[in-house]
Order: sequence, then C-alpha cells, then structure tokens
Amino acid sequence: MRPNAEDSLLAEILPRLPGGDGLVLGPGDDCAAIRVPGASGLVLLKTDGIAEGVHFLRSHDPIRVGWKALCRPLSDIAAMGGTPAHALVTIFSPQDVGKNYWKAFYCGLGRAARRFGVSLAGGELSSQRAGIAVSVALTGRVAKRHLIPRAGGRPGDLLFVTGRLGGSLAGHHLDFVPRLAEGRWLAKNFHPHAMMDLSDGLGGDLPRLARASGCGFDVDRASLPLRRGCDVAAALSDGEDYELLFAMIPRRAADLQRRWSRAFPETQLTCVGRLNASTKAPADWPGGWDHFSIAVGKAPGQGASALRRSTKSAGQT
Repeated sequence: MRPNAEDSLLAEILPRLPGGDGLVLGPGDDCAAIRVPGASGLVLLKTDGIAEGVHFLRSHDPIRVGWKALCRPLSDIAAMGGTPAHALVTIFSPQDVGKNYWKAFYCGLGRAARRFGVSLAGGELSSQRAGIAVSVALTGRVAKRHLIPRAGGRPGDLLFVTGRLGGSLAGHHLDFVPRLAEGRWLAKNFHPHAMMDLSDGLGGDLPRLARASGCGFDVDRASLPLRRGCDVAAALSDGEDYELLFAMIPRRAADLQRRWSRAFPETQLTCVGRLNASTKAPADWPGGWDHFSIAVGKAPGQGASALRRSTKSAGQT
C-alpha cells in the first residue's frame, strides 16, 4: 500500500526522532501517549494547527474559526478513547488583523473549552507578515487498558464510521462536534482493535489505519453514509469530516449496533467494509487530501484543505 507524499515525508523524518523513557505511543498516531510516574493512567499529547487559506478564510466568522481550532485536536483525543485536559494556544497574526477578530476567535475557543472540559492554560502571540495561523497543543488522559491506537487492526475486522461523510465545506468543517463521548464509550464497552479520526477523508485515512495494522481493506462504497448533496467521491476525498473510523471483531457487531442506537440515537453508525490480509488498497482507491501533493507535482484535493479554490466557486460561508 503506497503512502502519499505527506506520509512518505513523515516516514523519512520520524525514524530519526529520539524516543525516551515513558513513551508508550510515539509519532504516527492521532496522539502520543506517555507514562507519568505516579499517574493512574496515560497522558495524551497532541498538537494541531490551522492556517488561513488552507483550513479557513478571513471572511469566516472568527467565533467558528476559534471553535474549529480547538475541536480539531479534540477529535484526535476522541480517537484514542481519551478525555481532554489542558490546552496551550499559539497565535501568528498579521498586523492587519485587529483585536476584535481575536476577541471573537477566543470567544469560539472558549465555547469549545467549556463544553468539553478543557482548561486554557496559556500560549503565545506572535506577529507575522501574512496569513493567520493558530497552533493548539492539547493534553488528555486515558486508562492504559482503554487506549486505542491505529495499529491494532486484524484481517477480518469490520470497519465502521460514525456520522456522515463528504461536503464539509458547506459548514461542517467549522461547526463539527468532536466525538469525544462516542470514543470513550467505544473504548470502555467494545475496545475496537484500531481507531482514528477522519480529517483527510476516508480515502486518505483508511489506508493509514490499514497500513499501521499491516492489513489491506475492502469497502462497500454503496454503504457509505453520505452527507446531503454528496456523492461517493465526495465522501471519500472531501476531508475534514472529523468522524471516527474503527476496526473491530465481527462477532460483536450486532451487539455494537444495538447498544449504539440506544447510547447515541442521533448519530449514525455504519459498517463500510473490512480489513483483509493483502496489505493492499483496492486498485481504484482514490486517496484523500495530501498536504504535500502540490510539492510533488500533483493536483490538490477537493476537500476543505483546497479551501481557497473551492469556496470561490461554491460560495461557501
């Protein structure tokens, strides 16, 4: 299964990074997990960033942009089965962005923090010549027995996704609710073999989960849960869905579906395929967003990371 340009770059960089005592799960997963002396569980570490023209536009409501800035790393905490704790926020602001923008941005950031129990513990503010950028560093916690990495999938495991896919630029990418409750519930009650959040689209992220697990995969495209107005291509490649993708043993699937409908009646859960022993993606698998595709001469994707081009034609807000 050939990695995309972004994953290929990481494959060259990550093996050179030093590890250390207490590192339980390092680079290459949704979060790092570390063992802290005296702690009852594991500490999760995550950093995530948003950049103007890539993840949002200057014309977007800064309250919604602030919400998104914190909810992106929260979605990764959810994928580990964890609970968020403390955040540090770093702002890079051009001089033509006034204080009213940042007051509104922090209003959205604060809303997300209060809703999901996050302490905003500090950060940094820097100027830069052009383009807004925000980086959020987030900690979380998870019981060791509940930690769910990407790498545990097994041939024959069924693949499930929460919610619906595609069409994130219609507003979902600014307003999504991270699946924290769902991730914790899954970890406690079913402990999937592997799980991750969908930020680059099922087309890009499913191969990552499968590759980490040493598996291939088959997907029933007709079963994909589509957001209104979307087709299968959008569901695979638009990106920024922020749903959970997980793999689990087939014999528990019926029990999962029955209990899920009681626990989360407003959130769809769909079996979309299964892992196999081939270590290959289907021949016509489209892939998702690749941040480094332009650098290697490929066309950018259709998802929210192609924001500038897509919003001009679609008139999104």
